[in-house]
This record gives sequence, structure tokens and C-alpha cells, in this order.
Amino acid sequence: MAATKKPAPKKPAASKTKPAAKKKTNRTFGEKVKWFFIKLFLWFFGLSIGSVIFFKYVPVPFTPLMLIRAIENKMAGKEVYFDHDWEPIDKISMNLQKAVIASEDGTFLYHNGFDFKALQKAYKSNERGRRIRGGSTISQQTAKNVFLWQGKSYFRKGLEAYFTVLIEIIWGKERIMEVYLNSIEMGDGVYGAYAATEHWYRRDASSLTQMQAAGIAAILPNPRKFKATGSSSYINRRKERIVREMRAVGKINYNAK
Repeated sequence: MAATKKPAPKKPAASKTKPAAKKKTNRTFGEKVKWFFIKLFLWFFGLSIGSVIFFKYVPVPFTPLMLIRAIENKMAGKEVYFDHDWEPIDKISMNLQKAVIASEDGTFLYHNGFDFKALQKAYKSNERGRRIRGGSTISQQTAKNVFLWQGKSYFRKGLEAYFTVLIEIIWGKERIMEVYLNSIEMGDGVYGAYAATEHWYRRDASSLTQMQAAGIAAILPNPRKFKATGSSSYINRRKERIVREMRAVGKINYNAK
């Protein structure tokens, strides 16, 4: 009798059920706001650090103050005058470098961006109702001129402190001085050492005498009001004091710290 073949066992039918779909996570409004500010801060830090690194090597062509002054003159119906040319620091008179240290920031070569003693003196002076004093260092002024706008709000001051720390770390003292002397306002529509020496003395920025350099430094508190030549008695007294203090500055060593 022939053996009968057993039927092959049936394979289990493939399951037709689809894998469970992932649930969409719906962020709350608060979470969206949180992530927005996180991204905003990351973009800000990235752009700010990137711009400071960029201007460590590239001349600063324009500053917010230059734009603000041009708008102010335009709205006042005045001629929009603008004179600015970049000059490497090795072509800027050492007399001018000493003069701005003597007049604006005597401890520039040694501090880390902030002169806390000067800030304390300025605070006490302002508290007593005397003439407003800023106490800002050359580093702080450079950070403000290049990256920010004019103003006295705590928010802007906070940003100024942030950029001051960045340029102290990334640029160093010599680059800070170079950018400062090329971007600061030194007359009405006159920016930087090259334009200032041409405007006030009709000479090259590398050939300033002590008194001429002191003349430019003396008007920095208000360069649109004061004159470096044909000066008032107040500016002449400032010039003489700056020349005396320039001697105390001595030889400049930007790696003094």
C-alpha cells in the first residue's frame, strides 16, 4: 500500500497590521518661545564672535556712528561730509598713540578692558551732581564704536561689556589701538588718524609732533564742538596737560600684561 504524503504545514499569514504611527509632539507656546530664544542666542554668539574674528584681520570700513552722524546732518539740512581712510598702526605717529592713552585711558596697557577705579570715580562724581564722566576705557570705546550704537541704557552697556571682553581676548591691545585710532570721531565728519591729521594739520599721520597729537586727543570728548587748531583756552590747557602726561606713558609695549 503506497504511503500517503502529509500536506505541508501552512505558513502563518503575514500580519496586515501597520506599525503604530509615531505620535506628533505638539510643543506648547512656552516651549516654542524657549527654543526661539535659544536659537536667537546661538545666532547672536556665533555672529558676534565671527565678526570680532573677521575684524581682527580686516580693516573696519564703516561704523554705526558714521551712519548716525550722516543721518543727523541730513535731517538738519547740513552737508553730509565724510572722511575716513584706514591707516596701519605702524604708520600712525607714536605721539598720537601716547596722547590718546594719556588723555583717555592711562591704564590701557595693563587692564583687561575695564578700569574699575575710573568707573568708581565716575560714579561718585556723577552722584554728587558734577559734570558727567564716563570712565570708559579705550577698549570699551572701541567695542561701542565698531559694533554698537550710542546710548546709555543698561542693555547697550551690557553688550558693550560683552564685546569689550571679546576684543580683549581675540584682538589684543595693539589691534584694539589700531582700530580705535582708525574709527574714532576726530572732527565733524572726520574719522580716524589719517583723516584727522590731514584735516587739522595738512600732514601725514606718521609725522605728528607731541603738541599736534595732544591737540587731536584734547578734542575727543566732543570733536564736533572743539577744534584742534585755533583752539580755545580750555583746549590749550588740555593740550599742555596731555603733553606732560605723555612723558609719563613712556615707551609703549602692547604685550606689557
